[in-house]
Amino acid sequence: MTTTTSPAFEKSIEKLLSKNKFCSFGTIDGDKPKVRYMALFHEGLKLYLATNSKTDKVEEIQQNRNVHVLIGFDGKPSSDIAQIQAKAEICSDQELKERLWKDSFDDWFSGPHDPEYVILVLTPERIEYTIDKETKVWTP
Repeated sequence: MTTTTSPAFEKSIEKLLSKNKFCSFGTIDGDKPKVRYMALFHEGLKLYLATNSKTDKVEEIQQNRNVHVLIGFDGKPSSDIAQIQAKAEICSDQELKERLWKDSFDDWFSGPHDPEYVILVLTPERIEYTIDKETKVWTP
């Protein structure tokens, strides 16, 4: 594995993030991992996940901010895959909530001002990006 922080490498990771609307999102529940599928949003390499403030994942993040995201596998041998280790924070910033709001969230929330609607903000600490069977590592 090679480590790089080049702007071109970051752009290739952003492109992969843009192609993937869903991810596997892992938290730590006590001393065990817990993984679920979630809708994925991003700005650059900053990741966002919308959730309800009363979910287990919010409690888990309050206890341990270390999280893991897996994106990209589509069942083909040449799948681009990223594994992202990140620190999570729970954010209720109204501007961010409005910017990320999707009509499909109506199934879970009364609107972007719903107090139970929060955004998980993930700041990557390490990204392993595999393309054509070669893995490169990004770190800040």
